[in-house]
Amino acid sequence: MNSTIDGSAISFSLDSGGVPVYRQIIRQIEYAVLSGRMNPGDKLPTIRSLAVELKTNPNTIAKAYNELEIRGIVSTQVGSGTYVSDKAPHLKDALVAEEELNRKIQEVLDRFVQEMKRLGVEEDELVDVVRNDILRRAGGGVTRQARRRKAN
Repeated sequence: MNSTIDGSAISFSLDSGGVPVYRQIIRQIEYAVLSGRMNPGDKLPTIRSLAVELKTNPNTIAKAYNELEIRGIVSTQVGSGTYVSDKAPHLKDALVAEEELNRKIQEVLDRFVQEMKRLGVEEDELVDVVRNDILRRAGGGVTRQARRRKAN
């Protein structure tokens, strides 16, 4: 699911992996800010439009935006909307932002590796799985089943 923010796209997607929806939204906005895909002054989608897009309750979106505002990542201007704050933590210190982004990336990787293990993907084939997925998305690549057939 996609939402456009001032001409640059931020893609929101929800999974049913047990993480509350409002936390998923917070995480995705934090990642966009930390990675520089969203900048100070960028307007977030309205609560109502994002709720419709994600097919979730507007109160859930409001809860996420409120939490982001408490953290200083966004600011809400009544009647105007919610914007990335110019006081967002990563803007104060680029080094801290990079460390925070790296920490978030590591969290995602840790969850990914654990999930792959649960699905039966061996560590030695994990790099190949990721590489082939990247190639597949680019229009080429070998599926996991094809690799296994080729190995047998």
